[in-house]
Amino acid sequence: MMRGLAEYVMTGRRQAMIAVMLLGLIPLVNLLNPVVVGLIALRKGLQEAGIVFAWAVLPVGAWAVAGDVVPLIMLIGITGLALLLRETESWEFTLLAAIAVGISVEVYFRVQPAVIDALMAQLEQYIQAGNAQDLQLDAVRNVMLSVIGAVYMFLAVLLLMTARWMQALLFNPGGFRLEFHGLVPEAWTLYFLMPLVFAGIAVIHAVVAIRKLPVMLLVTFYIVLMLPAAVQLVVLLALLDSWFDFRSRLQGGA
Repeated sequence: MMRGLAEYVMTGRRQAMIAVMLLGLIPLVNLLNPVVVGLIALRKGLQEAGIVFAWAVLPVGAWAVAGDVVPLIMLIGITGLALLLRETESWEFTLLAAIAVGISVEVYFRVQPAVIDALMAQLEQYIQAGNAQDLQLDAVRNVMLSVIGAVYMFLAVLLLMTARWMQALLFNPGGFRLEFHGLVPEAWTLYFLMPLVFAGIAVIHAVVAIRKLPVMLLVTFYIVLMLPAAVQLVVLLALLDSWFDFRSRLQGGA
């Protein structure tokens, strides 16, 4: 099916425009709309992709007018990522740029919170039933918004990879598999972990302070932190804390 779609849209501009128009009209199936534009962008570049993009905007723009802006965000994001990947030939840089898609979706749901409000209303009913009185709704809301953004970021990368795979099917069989298997983060991407490292260190300091533990534990912690494996655990701790908010729980228990 996907190979047939790829062959059809690569036949010519008219076929690509027909495909994005029809795919964009159907819920869920409209996720293939940016895949087609991404395929055109990867293979033919900005000029041709811009023409097809203009037609792809029409159906997802109609969805945006109806109240669902996410397909439009995904179309813009995936098209941009495809052009970036074509120019840089760097998956590492492209994956970092995909963060913008997740942030855009999160900002949209913060500005237009109707969906989140409905979910939070159901959650509040659950809490009032007496099953989770200690649940902090504000914290849950913020986490939920970030999770939704992260899910759409993941989906954008997945759809971009689908476009790349379709390109390989037609023009470089087996090429995407080799490209994906060779995906290794560059050393400079480690800089983006530093905020998580310091956040994890802050959690350790807070736990020691809240529990009134010996300061010697911090000295031991910093000695152990010289090991690369310890740094990885600290990053993991920071990620877990963003979900479970260990410090608030410990303060509540204290």
